[in-house]
Amino acid sequence: MSARYRILQPGDLDGLLNPSQAFGLEVLHGLSEHPKRLSSKFFYDDEGSRIFQQIMGLEEYYPTRCEYEILENNRGDIGEHLRGEAFNLVELGAGDGLKTNLLISRFLEKGMQFAYVPIDISAGAMNDLSESLIKKFPNLTMAGIVAEYFEALKWLSSITDKPSLILFLGSNLGNFSSSQARTFLRSLWNTLKEGDLVLIGFDLKKNIDVMLEAYNDRKGVTAAFNLNLLRRINRELGGNFSLDTFRFFATYNVFSGAIESYLVSKEEQDVYIEAVGQSFHFKAWEPIHTEYSYKYLISDIERLAAKTGFIIEKQYFDQKGYFVDSLWRVRKTG
Repeated sequence: MSARYRILQPGDLDGLLNPSQAFGLEVLHGLSEHPKRLSSKFFYDDEGSRIFQQIMGLEEYYPTRCEYEILENNRGDIGEHLRGEAFNLVELGAGDGLKTNLLISRFLEKGMQFAYVPIDISAGAMNDLSESLIKKFPNLTMAGIVAEYFEALKWLSSITDKPSLILFLGSNLGNFSSSQARTFLRSLWNTLKEGDLVLIGFDLKKNIDVMLEAYNDRKGVTAAFNLNLLRRINRELGGNFSLDTFRFFATYNVFSGAIESYLVSKEEQDVYIEAVGQSFHFKAWEPIHTEYSYKYLISDIERLAAKTGFIIEKQYFDQKGYFVDSLWRVRKTG
């Protein structure tokens, strides 16, 4: 069975950094800062993607269930906004396809003409998704891309002029600060055409205990997800992190409206990373910041769309009001 995805190579786009070089540079810069930090975008190697699938099935992790409910109840209405044209269904982050399957199934049932284009940095996640979808939807046109989001979108725009529905599901946008979110969405806007649609998931502000439990699960899966980033540095960059000497910690910042995640050194130690040729000193109980998960008010979402060149077409909520999938249309004139 042939793979239905493409791994972008440096020759596909000018100026594309070798992935391991980019990883090493960001680790070097992040661990040299005060306080130390590592980017959450590097969570998703093959093992990290596998662990995240476990997180999405946890009892405490409500976003997946809420968004599944939203898509199950509103997939027909979402399709009505596509105006009957042939289009690309582009998903930023492949995942396991569980939620996207709801849309694909409805679109195929309605005889809509589209190609499914998942984009993910993990070849393993893309391969798993490809095999799953081939079995479930043998008539589906799929053209996945293994690359960073904007590298893939730039390449895609160079080979097709079809309109797009971009899926940025889960609460991935919440990993960005407000300024980073604006930059990301403006960059996304720049790759899209007038009238293209974007469906974005937002985790809404709610009872603080509910939010904290989602990131401090009893089984420790979220902790393993974070610690896997140190394991990845050891494997790919020749680091000598001892995972037993770090612990995971997550808290909610009421001022910024974000869950903040950290890996905390339990003792004073030095860690050497061969690929960057440098040692990094940790004091006892010194943290590495790994992730922000910002939560939103509806007014925040409305301002964000207006500032980045989009019009909100419709907002889709779960019954508890924990989560919203917001459908935006690109506006480039007027």
